Amino acid sequence: MTDPTRSSSFPFVIIALTLVATLGGLLFGYDTAVINGATNALRQFFITPLEGDPVLASATIIQFKWLVSFCLVVIGALITSFLIRLFGRNKGLLWSTIFWIAGITALYLFLLRGENVLTESLGNSIKGFTISSALVGCIIGGSVGGYVGQSMGRKNGLILAAILFLISALGSAMPEKLNFLGLSTISSFIFYRVLGGIGVGLASMLSPMYIAEIAPAKIRGKLVSWNQFAIIFGMLVVYFVNYFIARGRAAEWINTTGWRWMFGSETIPATLFLVLLFFVPESPRYLVLKQQENKAISLLRRISPLQADRVLADIKESLREKKAPWLSFGGLVIIIGILLSVFQQFVGINVVLYYAGDIFRSMGAGNDTSLLQTIIVGIVNLSFTVVAIFTVDRFGRKPLMVIGALTMAVSMIALGLSFYLESVGLLSLIFMLTYVAAFAMSWGPVTWVLLSEIFPNSIRGVMSIAVASQWVANLLVSWTFPMLNESTALTRLFNHGFSYWIYGLMGILAAWFVLKLVPETKGRTLEEIEKFWKAR
Repeated sequence: MTDPTRSSSFPFVIIALTLVATLGGLLFGYDTAVINGATNALRQFFITPLEGDPVLASATIIQFKWLVSFCLVVIGALITSFLIRLFGRNKGLLWSTIFWIAGITALYLFLLRGENVLTESLGNSIKGFTISSALVGCIIGGSVGGYVGQSMGRKNGLILAAILFLISALGSAMPEKLNFLGLSTISSFIFYRVLGGIGVGLASMLSPMYIAEIAPAKIRGKLVSWNQFAIIFGMLVVYFVNYFIARGRAAEWINTTGWRWMFGSETIPATLFLVLLFFVPESPRYLVLKQQENKAISLLRRISPLQADRVLADIKESLREKKAPWLSFGGLVIIIGILLSVFQQFVGINVVLYYAGDIFRSMGAGNDTSLLQTIIVGIVNLSFTVVAIFTVDRFGRKPLMVIGALTMAVSMIALGLSFYLESVGLLSLIFMLTYVAAFAMSWGPVTWVLLSEIFPNSIRGVMSIAVASQWVANLLVSWTFPMLNESTALTRLFNHGFSYWIYGLMGILAAWFVLKLVPETKGRTLEEIEKFWKAR
């Protein structure tokens, strides 16, 4: 899309449209990280009152179990659709049957069986699911994002995401007042968090897609990378917002009112995003797809004045590309894509991003100090993500991934030891920050680079399985952390260190996986990578 004579200058409209689209990434980070400052308050507001009211607890638990079951059934239906698309109708239905039998059995054993009495483990499970409930929406939004982008368009899909962000912010802040479905207060809160998660899932796919389709080829990679930067920046912004909302306030105020302001604050960027989207055009690729070539060429002449006709021809040619069955290149590439996504979450990063306040409080920090330390985590995350953007093409993918995984493993094992030996302090904070820096330089951005490179164009749609796997793994880790970290039995034995050792072990396995199975893609064209899979 670029003209060699103008390689250093691009129309301002490209930068403006990119900035608007990256607000979707910023809201992605904001919505998923806002929970960090409210984890303790949510337990005090939603769960603690149940401890003294068995009747209310029983009614709430019954509704919670039904709500979780419904969410998991929806996720199961999406996984079934992937299995049928992957293996075909007959084999897909066979694998789906096995999946449903295993899933229903696990659901019964770990959630549905037993009396509806608030036990410690059930209370921790409710807290974990409440905090991670947005991820259910992320799985749904990420799974249907491609369909929304094709049917509604990239712009309208982002408008839908912005509306969901706005509704979620208001509903999460006032779950009892906006309880139109007649649910319990905690179920109403979960419902609105799931809505916001759907917005996150849509934005995670449509924002970079929109940027890629309006960006000139010469700077497409850099512009798309700004979306990843915006996600991390959104997390950092909300860490500051949470800190200033809670600073100097009594714990009672935070537990009753402060957490509402944290969630409600998202209405500001969500409204800005929604308003600005009405002033941006639809992407040229979607316009051509809908046979609106006049609008497409008009936009292309603003974006790339000297090459608009050639770019239009390229778009029309690319739309003729035939899609191949997902197993055309064998199952290894799909397995690698799934495991890259799963290990990215199993090393425990979102435990740090979602529960940093709880972790720092367990180190002995007060509320203000814990939120301030969370800001430091955000700054380290942002800084080393920028470093990764500028080093991934210099050092290669595999070295960064292996060194990053081993550094994270050592940091998590050391952090767990500091808890186990009851010697938490400055050194523990250093272990935490080293872990975040290692992730930000490796498995954070580089996983997405590899996922964008390893799948051949003709089966690019299979990437949706890897993305969905990432959200499912995120949900599992985020849901189970309170069950591991706040268990009286595990705390008595390991003093909060047990969960970190698990994440450390995952880091070691992740390094071994990359060394043995993941190909180095540095310096290879997409066509060369495709030939590599054909030769396997």
